[in-house]
Amino acid sequence: MQVSQLFAIYPEYRLGDHPEVEVHKLTFDSRNIEPNDVFIAVRGQNFDGHSVLKEVVENKPAALVVEDIQSVPEDFVGAVVVVSNTREALARLAHRFYGEPSHDLFCVGVTGTNGKTSVTYMIEKILTDFGWPTGVMGTVDHHLGGRTWPTNLTTPDPITITRRLVEMQAVGARAIVMEVSSHALSQFRAHGIAFDVGVFTNLTRDHLDYHSSMEDYFASKEILFSSLLGNSHKGSRAAVVNVDDMWGAQIQVSGGSKRVGYGKAAHHLKLSLQRMDFSGTRFQLSVHDEEYNGFIPVPGDYSVYNACAAIGACMHAGVSIASCLKSLESFDGVPGRLQRVENKSAGYAFVDYAHTDDALRSVLNVLQDIRRFSKDNHRIHLVFGCGGDRDKGKRPLMMDAAMAGADFVYVTSDNPRTEEPQKIIDDIIANTPKSLIEDKVMIEVDRKKAIEQALRNADQGDVVIVAGKGHEDYQIIGTEKHHFSDQEVIEEFSG
Repeated sequence: MQVSQLFAIYPEYRLGDHPEVEVHKLTFDSRNIEPNDVFIAVRGQNFDGHSVLKEVVENKPAALVVEDIQSVPEDFVGAVVVVSNTREALARLAHRFYGEPSHDLFCVGVTGTNGKTSVTYMIEKILTDFGWPTGVMGTVDHHLGGRTWPTNLTTPDPITITRRLVEMQAVGARAIVMEVSSHALSQFRAHGIAFDVGVFTNLTRDHLDYHSSMEDYFASKEILFSSLLGNSHKGSRAAVVNVDDMWGAQIQVSGGSKRVGYGKAAHHLKLSLQRMDFSGTRFQLSVHDEEYNGFIPVPGDYSVYNACAAIGACMHAGVSIASCLKSLESFDGVPGRLQRVENKSAGYAFVDYAHTDDALRSVLNVLQDIRRFSKDNHRIHLVFGCGGDRDKGKRPLMMDAAMAGADFVYVTSDNPRTEEPQKIIDDIIANTPKSLIEDKVMIEVDRKKAIEQALRNADQGDVVIVAGKGHEDYQIIGTEKHHFSDQEVIEEFSG
């Protein structure tokens, strides 16, 4: 693509002497800049791309995109585009550079604190059964059918996102469903995508090491609905929102987008829980006064919420309610989300990604609900920790949830990162009375030993739930990743 074609979306810019030069690639990494590249000077938390423009222009880029014209060396002869926000420009340019692939795909963005991954996998299942090959981009990986691309971020940078859309489209994708994190929304990573549907699952405390408050956290999530949907220019758009969530009820949806509410108090997709056990959950769904019975082979009322979110999104693609429910009956679940691990020690062992107090409370409530439904007296053994270098305020809240929902609690390490593991544990138990700790809590810094102790203490019929890491197969200690899998530890202990 030529420089003039790439920047036609900006009415005013300095072309320099070579407006028709062919652009090789876009980048915001000055270490990889080459001749005929376009460099976007992004301002980050720890580094400002404007500070390296002198070095960048030595490699003869085709163009620079900047917020500060004064930072551009006077002898640079290429194109210079001055914008108010280079992050947003990066997203818009990336989408244009790669041929605007989202315009030809049915695109769904899913945001919220908990449930994003489960909803994306459910949408994938329904749309694939409908005959639409569907790519997924999220926390676990990026995949389409049997093809998988690894990822380190829930929502990567705009160049990676758009390139992935092209790659998935090239191997047959007709639809894309992606998790859209609050970090990504506040940093304009998804601003080039033309979304057909936005989904809001819920909002609970998380990432307050990054966001200044819950209100700021919510405002970032709301961008998907108040801005991105309205700017997508798709003929028909929908916002599928959990109206039982206090934050969901407040979401402002941009003009032209249909608002579809789901939940126990919803008018569009009204759900009610019927029965659950370890094999799954039966529920009833009321849609425009018509009643449907559904089953999803994943336990928990939050699984029903996730299912309704997926149904709302897929209805907008033209899938019938009956077809959605039929697909969900054979849903295989999500790696690391209340994932059962076969073992010979405890009656039931699960790994789950719950790493917020609300998510932990939800998964423990599921296990308690099953105990009530089955009238079984099995005990619940919980192993969990909290990540280092992250929101410290939620640590005692995690312990509150653990103490309320489990019979025995094993406090251990998660990803300590650069913090001292014992200090993290001290923060977790800081508000817990010593008498309660002595009665039902075991403290073990070594995560492997903590899991093994829980399995050792569990009687046949008891439940062991290892929370916090889910699908992850690593532990971050210091700044290094070490191989570690909760699932493997359980399997090896009982093997």
